[in-house]
Amino acid sequence: MLELLDVAKTVGGDEHIHATNLAFERGTLNVLLGPTLSGKTSLMRLMAGLDRPTSGTIRFDGVDVTGMPVQKRNVAMVYQQFINYPAFTVYENIASPMRIAGKDKATIDREVRKAAELLRLTPYLDRTPLNLSGGQQQRTALARALVKNASLVLMDEPLANLDYKLREELRAELPKIFAQSGAIFVYATTEPSEALLLGGNTATLSEGRVTQFGPTISVYRTPADLTTAKIFADPPLNFIDVVKTGAKFQRQGADVFAVPTHLSAMADGPVTVAFHPHHLGLSAQTPGASRLRARTQLSEITGSESFVYLDYDGVRWVMLAHGIHDIDPDTDIDLFLDARHLMAFDTDGRAIASGAKA
Repeated sequence: MLELLDVAKTVGGDEHIHATNLAFERGTLNVLLGPTLSGKTSLMRLMAGLDRPTSGTIRFDGVDVTGMPVQKRNVAMVYQQFINYPAFTVYENIASPMRIAGKDKATIDREVRKAAELLRLTPYLDRTPLNLSGGQQQRTALARALVKNASLVLMDEPLANLDYKLREELRAELPKIFAQSGAIFVYATTEPSEALLLGGNTATLSEGRVTQFGPTISVYRTPADLTTAKIFADPPLNFIDVVKTGAKFQRQGADVFAVPTHLSAMADGPVTVAFHPHHLGLSAQTPGASRLRARTQLSEITGSESFVYLDYDGVRWVMLAHGIHDIDPDTDIDLFLDARHLMAFDTDGRAIASGAKA
């Protein structure tokens, strides 16, 4: 188990990482999800031993490794910007950690070829990195991490430079590979969709703080606060400030929509309600959907789906609709909100209740 106990990092008077408590079990996949500069890379550098925390303790399997340098830890790291030995062939790049570990020639050859086959590198084993495409160089770095058999594998947006098909394949395969090895797998990404595809556990980060940690689908469906809900939303989360008055949500004294059953126990008063873009539609997908009227701003067609940007009572929303919907700007249209999925937050941004499904 990897444990971070009140771990914080201050640089030049700025808190890059606020006091953080996390525990990652062996054989688990753990995603660090947050926007650029949220602290993902800083946190991973602390886990690896590349940086030392200003305060707090890091334990691995009960041993205090806070001051232990990365060279003495069994850690493998892969970054978005691939790092390979330019004078080595692909074969030697992949083999290098096993040679350092003193593995025999037969084991090295078997493991190199196994990793190369998985990552579609077999035809390129005799090439040097400068004779590879960017995607092939990144796959070489991934293969080297695979064969190291590390106890802790840290991957900082490692698939960003790969083509779509290979990225999707590796998202499915990598967690299985490292889980079988018993390693702790920590994967940083800015993409909520990637976190959902990878599964496992997710820690959401904002400005150097871990806002929530737990099973990925649970964090997505029941965020602890509005910040977490926004982090875990792509396209951006829709939200609106309203006042709960009995069985209605109101805005400036007018009814907006009915309070759904799962939020009916809330006390009356001001609240922010939020929902994902795919819970808005041009037709009622479920009985009892709330009917609203909004003005279009822009339509973007992306193959089988359309993003429709809207103005609802001065609030900007986005709807993700199936099919092609080329709607002219400044058109008033009817919308239908599946209110079963509404999330509600108090004036401090803390979750009051969340939708049953997202």
